[in-house]
Amino acid sequence: MGAKPPPQLMPQYAPLPLPEDPKLVANLTYFAHALRKAGLKVGTGRVMDAVEAVAATGFTSRRDFYWTLHACFVSRPEDRAVFTQVFRLFWRDPRYLEHMMAAMLPAIRGVQENRAPKPAEKRAAEALLDGQLPDDLPENNAPEDSEIEIDATLTLSAQERLKTLDFEQMSTAEIAAAKRLLTQLTLPVKPLKTRRLRPSPQGARADWRRTLRSACRTGGDIQRIARVDKGERWPNLVVLCDISGSMSQYSRMVLHFLHAVSNARGQGWAKVHGFTFGTRLTNITRHLKQRDVDAALAAAGAQAQDWQGGTRIGACLHNFNRDWSRRVMGQGAVVLLVTDGLDREAPEDLEREMQRLHLSARRLIWLNPLMRWDGFAPRAQGIRRMLPHVDSFRAGHNIASLAELAEAISRPQDAGEKARMMALL
Repeated sequence: MGAKPPPQLMPQYAPLPLPEDPKLVANLTYFAHALRKAGLKVGTGRVMDAVEAVAATGFTSRRDFYWTLHACFVSRPEDRAVFTQVFRLFWRDPRYLEHMMAAMLPAIRGVQENRAPKPAEKRAAEALLDGQLPDDLPENNAPEDSEIEIDATLTLSAQERLKTLDFEQMSTAEIAAAKRLLTQLTLPVKPLKTRRLRPSPQGARADWRRTLRSACRTGGDIQRIARVDKGERWPNLVVLCDISGSMSQYSRMVLHFLHAVSNARGQGWAKVHGFTFGTRLTNITRHLKQRDVDAALAAAGAQAQDWQGGTRIGACLHNFNRDWSRRVMGQGAVVLLVTDGLDREAPEDLEREMQRLHLSARRLIWLNPLMRWDGFAPRAQGIRRMLPHVDSFRAGHNIASLAELAEAISRPQDAGEKARMMALL
């Protein structure tokens, strides 16, 4: 038996013919600019290293060229998929412009390809296009009597309409536009005061121990009174998202928003923990740390085997309180519960687990997409049992409701619609 051929480390594509007068430095500079736009940490030093490395290795092997640039530009495991897609679109694929246009404008006929985008492919396309669309779009071969729809989801008036449109009523193009808007939302939080004191020039209390210690260095003369104040720390954010059949579309959008919050800097959260539940509880926190949203949600969906299944809210909350509550909520975390509350199991168990969750959390905010109905009332048994044990009860069916969530978190006294719903019990 002969030796097995070595495994293919990268996909094979049609050879890319080099121009007669190749501009190596210019092409590598633009390639590095696209990587930087896609999220890789690429500086001028790495571009210079790449130019020297390619000049030393040459273009005799396509595989060597790929791994030479890979060694110069990739420093983190999560950047490999992005680098591979940008490299394929920029260097390896003669039809890279059509691939990018298919990823950016999937509704244009003549450009659309019958395949799902790979992880990081849209991100690579956006980086190469740099937010701009070329003027010379491919001509449409549709007959003259066909109807052409113009996508105006990025206009100002369309954005305002999109913010108030129900997630369940959105078309495919509107969902794509809504996801882009969700990545721009922020969820800032104010720091929490701690019992531990720290030095502060404008502190409210005098630190006599440090003051006397300083006076010993000057012969007993007190030249300045040291002051202290309470320290600050940032809370954790814990999201429990219902992925049952009735919550499928809303959960996808909330998880997309949660991924943006997890990867945004400067919002103040110490850690962001994500859990999905339907018939069982699944921890997807590590998947949300991936920078590419498509890869992150694909991995989370593959792990959560109960997607679009039944609902066992009480049992899943029991598993969370038993296995995860002390791990992720030990220092006053804010809990965001996303569910419609339609549970047919024992209501006493559900109420007991909700009470325990409420006592463990600093604040418990419930987002319910059923609040989109004007005549909504807490008639379901599960909702009636859960409602008394939340701090804030709000809608969660569109972009506007998620944007208002930031105000609810920053204002502890904001109870949303809880008082009105409690009056209807």
